Amino acid sequence: MVEDVSKHSVHTLVFRSLKRSHDMFIANNVQPVLSDDAAIKIKLSCKAKDQYGPIMDLPETKREMRKQNMQQQQQLEAQPTGHYDYNDIPTQIEGGYPYPNAPGVELSDRSAVNHPPLNQGSVNNVMNNFPDTPQPQTAYGVNDIKQHAGIPERALPPSQALIAVSDKTKNSQALMPRKAPTMPKPKWHPPWKLYRVISGHIGWVRSLAIEPANQWFVSGSNDRTIKIWDLASGTLKLSLTGHVSAVRGLAVSKRHPYLFSAGEDKMVKCWDLEQNKVIRHYHGHLSACFDLALHPTIDILATCGRDSSIRIWDMRTKACIHTLTGHTNTVASIQCQSSEPQIVSGSHDATIRLWDLAAGKSRATLTNHKKGVRSVVLHPKLYMMASASPDNIKQWRFPEGNFTQNLSGHNAIINCLAVNADGVLVSGGDNGTIHLWDWKTGYNFQRTQAPAQPGSIDSESGIFAMKFDNSGSRLLTAEADKTIKIYKEDDEATEETHPLNWKPEILRKKKY
Repeated sequence: MVEDVSKHSVHTLVFRSLKRSHDMFIANNVQPVLSDDAAIKIKLSCKAKDQYGPIMDLPETKREMRKQNMQQQQQLEAQPTGHYDYNDIPTQIEGGYPYPNAPGVELSDRSAVNHPPLNQGSVNNVMNNFPDTPQPQTAYGVNDIKQHAGIPERALPPSQALIAVSDKTKNSQALMPRKAPTMPKPKWHPPWKLYRVISGHIGWVRSLAIEPANQWFVSGSNDRTIKIWDLASGTLKLSLTGHVSAVRGLAVSKRHPYLFSAGEDKMVKCWDLEQNKVIRHYHGHLSACFDLALHPTIDILATCGRDSSIRIWDMRTKACIHTLTGHTNTVASIQCQSSEPQIVSGSHDATIRLWDLAAGKSRATLTNHKKGVRSVVLHPKLYMMASASPDNIKQWRFPEGNFTQNLSGHNAIINCLAVNADGVLVSGGDNGTIHLWDWKTGYNFQRTQAPAQPGSIDSESGIFAMKFDNSGSRLLTAEADKTIKIYKEDDEATEETHPLNWKPEILRKKKY
């Protein structure tokens, strides 16, 4: 009972205190707080020093200086004609604002401010008093400032630009027109002609691979079969079945009697060609596999596909060594080489990536293409590669992936590329066109399109894969009319019968 009374009394005391406070301040709660001028002044000075301190002590602004000049000019104009008070005219210009400091143009303490102009007589007097001082020179022009600042002069086109040519006998220089850069004359290549058509598949032929001994080749198709053909005669030697969807990638090992295949069924298989059966499966891809490549010196296999990843497999243990991620869309093409970068990939995300195989990560990303990259190919002799996209064919130099040149003119979706040791680069389009290029100069020396097979739809023409044989003298193409076509150089063609239709035009290639 006592506890209840004490609680009640405390409760009452609290409310009484609240009421007293309320009554005390109720009369003033609407009125604003009295302003303290001294406090406001201190607050404003602190804020000004904090936010505007660096510019509080600057000299007069240009506007005020301009106003003073106008006032002086009005005073001069107000005086009668012929009676100027020269004592009022300022005879000296005080130091003012710094000159604009362009990139690469350093200013000393003396040259950083404007100095009063000197007439010619005073200049001569100064020079006579200091004989070792160099004579005054004409002020630098814009071109001189650009040249010293490292800014290239682009006022004139290359064909009209001038260069200084020194004459050592007369110790003088003369301006001569600069010779415009021209494309070097391309090497003559004999034209290629179709000499064999191989039929046997009942679906689009999607992939090709050449046997290292150059005796036979293998093809994969949408009909889910892999066929082995004699390269010399074009006869069918063997058919392998096992995939349940289109076969998109093929490779034949140089060191083992193995054939590797990858398909849209997410399967990567290793075939023993002595037993003609599958001996290993490589499981891990989450979607269709689009390409595969074998490393030339170590027993590893690289595959890529629609899951935007590249997987590196141990050929014998079937273990996935690396899963290379970084692409954001389908990885359509992959290549391996023994020197760095050991893995090169092209993707539908319009990028090419160079991979560090030991670290398992990307070492460079090439973003020059504007559309998806469907094919990359390595030059067999040079330390270079080419990539194909609907916008351009681009050439790159290893190891950093430096851009070399564009090959423009194949206006199609380019599905595949091939290059031989003679410097003939071939591109195959989704519309069935084939363009042949000189690797060094990028000159397109031949364009052709093979006739579609009887019974096939003309609009269905397309080239999905192409390979040169190991001698570089025969070109194999896998096409949408369910055939494999073989091309070779025209033995009867000469430079006189098929001259280059080439003129030394000014080089206007885009360098990006």
